[in-house]
Amino acid sequence: MRRTTLLTVGFGLIVAACARSTSSTSSAPRPIRDGETITGDVSLANSPPMRYPESAKAPNPDPRVGLKPGVGVGDAGEAAFNMRQLSNSPAPAGFTGRGATGSDLAFSGNFAIQGNYRGFQIWNMENARAPKLVSAFLCPTSQGDPTVFRNLLFISGESQGARNDCGATPITDSVSMDRFRGVRVFDITDMAKPRLVMNVQTCRGSHTNTIVTDPNDKDNIYIYVSGYSAIRSSKEVPNCQDGPSGDSASARFRIEVIKVPLKNPEQSKVVNSPHLLADLTGRTVHAPPPSDTGARGGRGGGAAAGAPAGAPAGARAGAPTAGAPTAGAPTAGATAGAPAGGRAGGGGGRGGPQGPGQSGCHDITAYPNVGYAGGACGGYGLLFDIRDPKNPKRLKSVADSNMSFWHSATFSNDGSKLLFSDEWGGGGAARCRATDKLEWGGNAIFTVENGELTFKSYYKMPAPQTDAEICTAHNGSLIPVPGRDIMVQAFYQGGATVFDWTDPAKPIEIGFFDRGPGGGYWSTYWYNGVIVSSDETRGLDIAELTPSQYLSQNEIDAAKTVRYEQFNSQEQPHTIWPPSFALARAYLDQMERNDGLSASRIASIRTDLISAERGGCGGRGAALTALASQVRSDVAGAADKGRAELVTRAIGELAKANCTAALIP
Repeated sequence: MRRTTLLTVGFGLIVAACARSTSSTSSAPRPIRDGETITGDVSLANSPPMRYPESAKAPNPDPRVGLKPGVGVGDAGEAAFNMRQLSNSPAPAGFTGRGATGSDLAFSGNFAIQGNYRGFQIWNMENARAPKLVSAFLCPTSQGDPTVFRNLLFISGESQGARNDCGATPITDSVSMDRFRGVRVFDITDMAKPRLVMNVQTCRGSHTNTIVTDPNDKDNIYIYVSGYSAIRSSKEVPNCQDGPSGDSASARFRIEVIKVPLKNPEQSKVVNSPHLLADLTGRTVHAPPPSDTGARGGRGGGAAAGAPAGAPAGARAGAPTAGAPTAGAPTAGATAGAPAGGRAGGGGGRGGPQGPGQSGCHDITAYPNVGYAGGACGGYGLLFDIRDPKNPKRLKSVADSNMSFWHSATFSNDGSKLLFSDEWGGGGAARCRATDKLEWGGNAIFTVENGELTFKSYYKMPAPQTDAEICTAHNGSLIPVPGRDIMVQAFYQGGATVFDWTDPAKPIEIGFFDRGPGGGYWSTYWYNGVIVSSDETRGLDIAELTPSQYLSQNEIDAAKTVRYEQFNSQEQPHTIWPPSFALARAYLDQMERNDGLSASRIASIRTDLISAERGGCGGRGAALTALASQVRSDVAGAADKGRAELVTRAIGELAKANCTAALIP
């Protein structure tokens, strides 16, 4: 287990690529039980849903509609809402033109590692307004998705033409010992001079890879290999063979687990190939929420943030299609009115249908602190038990006739919710048109209780796009706003959307950034105070959130106190916020938004916080201790007891930390 500290205080923060980190009372990770949180934090289950003033509305008409197309950043139109662009760094020579597609991102220190079908680039983001290119490493490897752990970089590859030596001449022979399909291992001790350590070959290549750490094994890490492309010849890699679901030797219906010895990464090898997708013929299909019984037609919008112009009356984020399948209902056919090719079970995604849904996973998101992983596996969303990382077990499967290609997964910070994205059309289709339903090509949100998944709602970027704009849900991550589950997510040429899914039944868009047709965001992640996006053709974008009626400056400042040493979205970090004035004020802002205490009492607490902050180190601790005691007496009568307790706790921790705490204005 590896820990990092936040600022100058000893609060553990999980670092996605650096194994899990825990609070001081945590032991080995385990799935959470119903009704508890993984950190012992105050439950917000009894708190009212986040409310927004009636004046909080998205722009109407939506400025994303009808943006001017353009090849370059300067040519295309732009639209932003509660986001501000800081910089764009064009792709360097060798990473532009035909066959050069920007892919996923990983982060280490001040560096962003941007994957590409032609290799990868490393950017120094110390100055977010002017990133500097540190390395442009040419090594053709589709897709080239990166993950990072300490000084090791892992790159996924599945194309038939890639070479072991990173050469540019594609392999065309049907069998070749020079072919690479699997996971490349690089040493990036010197970021300017990456060094290829070895290639770990797999039977179906690697579409994506997920780093998973074991708290009982400090010498090794594990990599879950996801992929579903053609099975290679056993002359290249022994024991690669086709076979049906019940065949234990089949290279289908499984993932591969690579063990990486940290001191000897050149000895990395496949140590397990569990058939986690076997026997999925009887798929469980979620039911719609009991509250939704009315019909919906056409394209939905963005919840309380305002439906787009032309949306049908009553359209809102989170409303399922009338007649959505119930548990056990057949899912082989397309949803009524769905575009051709959108067969439930993965027909609309890369690779096509493989019998009962997909025969491999597209992506797996591990959340070691809760002992779970979410598998997005073509025709299914899967929940895995990963307490023994080398031997993951399938706990639950869900399917949905509205979901064409289960693509990726994101847990809420407390592990009680799980969001699955749908890449309808495999990243090559327009699924955000005015005629496309909200349920197509977006996200499905579930709660997680005792290993069970319960469907709650859908969320999709609400602005209608043209037939020419590739648009489906893609890669994103949580933004560490305390007390809320807020996410930023790429939608290809639909841009980036920021949405609040604290209430899993009513997700709502609270910000966005988009450019006109051309390029498109592959990945959009929060990292150490900024939002970083990998554009397929336009390079690297860095943006920041701006305060609004949906999100206060204090909430943004509290999110910025969370600092990662490394970050991979596929191994999700668990956030514990360090004590700061921003944290206490963020919870107060949420109390005000929810009428959790009287306006006069909230104003009084704010005044006392200002006085304590200005009072200097000598008397600050005593003043904050007294204030925490006073606020504790408010909890019983508070309309939002959960957040009132969080305010009390934040002030109390601030008193203990005194002048070591982050002093965010």
